[in-house]
Formats: sequence, C-alpha cells, structure tokens
Amino acid sequence: QGQLVESGGGLVQPGGSLRLSCVASGFTFRISAMAWYRQSPGKERELVAAMTLGGNTRYAQDVEGRFTMSRDTAKNSVYLQMNNLKPEDTAVYYCNGDPTQRIYYTDPRMYTYWGQGTQVTVSS
Repeated sequence: QGQLVESGGGLVQPGGSLRLSCVASGFTFRISAMAWYRQSPGKERELVAAMTLGGNTRYAQDVEGRFTMSRDTAKNSVYLQMNNLKPEDTAVYYCNGDPTQRIYYTDPRMYTYWGQGTQVTVSS
C-alpha cells in the first residue's frame, strides 16, 4: 500500500501564489500518471490538473493559465504551482494516481485511498 503526503498549503491573499508538493512512498511516480484534485466545503472533489505517464498535462478550465503541474521522478514527487490565486480556489488539495493501471482517474470516486490533503485558503 502506497502513501501520499501533500504539503505547501496555507493562507494567501488574492493574486498570490503557492506551490504544493506531493511525495509518494510505497510506489513510484515514474510508472504512474498523477493528478491534483481539490474539494471545497459542500462540493464534490474535482480534478484540477493531471500529468500522463509521458508528461503531458491537462488542466481544469478555471485554472488553465494560472496553475502548472510538474514532477521530479528522482524525488518521487509532483508539484502544483498556483499563481494569481482567487478566493474560489480555496479548498483542500490532494494528489493521487493509480500506479497499477498507470493512469489517473478523471472521477475522484475511483480511488480507494487518499492522503490527508493540504488546505489552501485564498482570502484578504
């Protein structure tokens, strides 16, 4: 069973930036696609950004151009650089992927395991 640990969240003013990190243990990113998800109070968890095995990325429409996902396979880590943050970006952010199938799921309900997430709060 692998473990995911997200970090880097915090309180930031609108227009500010944060860089989230996700470290995996027990399985390796270099054989898995990965994605970032977020969940706001009262809302379902949603896909924010994803990276395929080959390194191609995709983003949710409302973060396109502001968020950038990257990975460092040597550190078994993925990152989410978030710029020009807006109050509606406030949420708990999670990373995940399926190392067995080597894919990420568009539907977060497909996962049976989640890390603790990291809270991002955008407020003045």
